[in-house]
Amino acid sequence: MSHKRGLFALSPLIVFVVVYLVGSLLAGDFYKIPLTVAFMAASIYGVAIAGGMPLARRIDHYSRGASGSNLMLMLWIFVMAGAFAHSAKVMGSIDATVALTLSLLPGQMIMAGLFVAACFISLSIGTASTGSSAALLTAVVAGGAFFGDNLSFISDTTIAATTTQHCRLSDKFRVNLYITLPPALLILLLYIVMGADMQSPKEVPAVETVKVIPYVVVLLVAILGMNVMAVLTIGLLLTGLIGIWCGSYDLFGWLGAMGTGITNMGELIIITMMAGGLLEVVRVNGGIDYIIEHLASHVRSKRGAELSIAALVSIVNVCTANNTVAILTVGNIAKNIGDHFGLDSRKCASILDTFSCCTQGLLPYGAQVLMAAGLAQVNPIEIIPYLYYPMTLGLMALIAILVRYPKKYS
Repeated sequence: MSHKRGLFALSPLIVFVVVYLVGSLLAGDFYKIPLTVAFMAASIYGVAIAGGMPLARRIDHYSRGASGSNLMLMLWIFVMAGAFAHSAKVMGSIDATVALTLSLLPGQMIMAGLFVAACFISLSIGTASTGSSAALLTAVVAGGAFFGDNLSFISDTTIAATTTQHCRLSDKFRVNLYITLPPALLILLLYIVMGADMQSPKEVPAVETVKVIPYVVVLLVAILGMNVMAVLTIGLLLTGLIGIWCGSYDLFGWLGAMGTGITNMGELIIITMMAGGLLEVVRVNGGIDYIIEHLASHVRSKRGAELSIAALVSIVNVCTANNTVAILTVGNIAKNIGDHFGLDSRKCASILDTFSCCTQGLLPYGAQVLMAAGLAQVNPIEIIPYLYYPMTLGLMALIAILVRYPKKYS
């Protein structure tokens, strides 16, 4: 394939990056231009330039890409995950987990405890009233949130990575543990030392241990290898039973919480479908084959192929400030690279998820850092120097590629 034709086939992706990145830079705000609009513009352009076939057939290719079986499975998981996450949140599972952590740990372990709690439940910053630097404590919780995002069975990044690489969530989880656990333990030890002089908050919320059960059960049955749809169904039933029993909501409140959670996934679902359609148009035009051929002429080993996947997802993440979108954009390309060079699909999924989370965790304009900074009322730039976990995880992930670790997945 000629260089000119290859770039032309990839031009819809370039249009997406230009519309979103350049537009956001001109606006001075990465959230002024909706990702859905950027994908729509790129999709219209992609269908328009697809040559050699009638318009109806071009639209059909786009629609097939937007509704493939693997992609639809991803969407159903998003729906279930949204319903579970929001109903658990409304029930009070996040507050219960933080309260349990604070009640069990002495003051010197509060910083490490916040990290562990955030690793377990995602993001909850409302307990940082311990007298330490607000930016530091915000970074502690945000770092723990990225640990959970990278490993969680219901994280949209995990779902996107495993679905595009055609591997099981539990298998990718095991690969990720080899890479994420060493830096997590190292940072945990660091926080224990740093928090040696901290005191416990004067007021600790009442502990409702029963509300932590849905998280624990979901994690355990997922690790045991149960189908993710079954895992989420169990989680949903537990949030309903426990939430109603504890008086957090009645039946209709539970249904409403699930509905809100599903609705909150709407933009992600639309983005996923448009990304699938756009990439199918790029594939039909030969764009993905061009990337593989171009890489093949420069990459000589599995190590080089893995590094190229890591670089691709990181670059797209910097451009989009959204790790899920980065994985969705690069996922099918990574799958083709992996197949071409004989990479383990579980390792590819781990690379996609890990490098996107590391990159996202260090972006001052990323949604997670902005949210944490907003809740703690600190400048996002102040948080970045304290984000030890994403920094350490990125270094570990790079070392894992260079030394071919873990061996049985390399």
